[in-house]
Amino acid sequence: MTENGAAPAGSTPASSNLMMRVLAALVLAPLAIALAYAGGWIWAFLVTLVSIGLFVEWLTVVGAGKAGPTGAGTIALAVIGFCAALGWLTPVVLIAVLGFVCIALLAKEQRGWTAAGFLYAVAALVASVLVRQDPVNGFVALMFVLLVVWATDIGGYFAGRAIGGPKLWPRVSPKKTWAGALGGFAASLTVAGGFAAFGLGKAVPLLVLSAVLSVVSQLGDLFESAVKRRFGVKDSSHLIPGHGGLMDRLDGFVAAVLVASIFGILRHGVHSAGSGLMVW
Repeated sequence: MTENGAAPAGSTPASSNLMMRVLAALVLAPLAIALAYAGGWIWAFLVTLVSIGLFVEWLTVVGAGKAGPTGAGTIALAVIGFCAALGWLTPVVLIAVLGFVCIALLAKEQRGWTAAGFLYAVAALVASVLVRQDPVNGFVALMFVLLVVWATDIGGYFAGRAIGGPKLWPRVSPKKTWAGALGGFAASLTVAGGFAAFGLGKAVPLLVLSAVLSVVSQLGDLFESAVKRRFGVKDSSHLIPGHGGLMDRLDGFVAAVLVASIFGILRHGVHSAGSGLMVW
């Protein structure tokens, strides 16, 4: 996602990059919200395609984009998406295990990293479907997670650029600052305040949840940065103008929605994960 505190605000390359980011966001954010609102097969289809894209980008980053693992992972993810959309959770688990074994056997290089990328994509797919699938609070819960991640991203970007200061973890992500991390954290709390103000949940639980998801989102961002640095890659791809690839754009969301889905399932069950997040 963002590299907060990236460059002086007046620099031409930074201004151009910011403009591309804004334009891309103005197109992609409303589209994501509309498809999330539609839910059902439309949302499941979207996240299945995105998860396949995440897997392909991961293989590219780690230098293991061979036909065998790529094809097996694509097929497995497509079937998992189909089963998850229908609520068939036992087949989801079985196909995920079978896919993991097949990919590990087919991978001739970077076997561990290749298999890990498949699990990363499966987690993103299943968590995104399960949170939205709640018939009562699925859309509200999904929007809460999305807005917390977006607020963390935007707040971190501008706070990092405006304040600068000490680096967060220079060995992994040399441009991220503590100011950006704290700015993103603070921005995420405004999302919880807004939901509570509109009667979409209780203020204190939502503030705690947004704080946790904001931190998790930033850890997901750092995790993806660490993977790219391990393999000497700057961007996972150039698919999204100003943002890089799907991994660059969704690293924080993948981590946040995974934690959110687990938390929601533990509270209200696998078919009411959204209510587990929003109902207190």
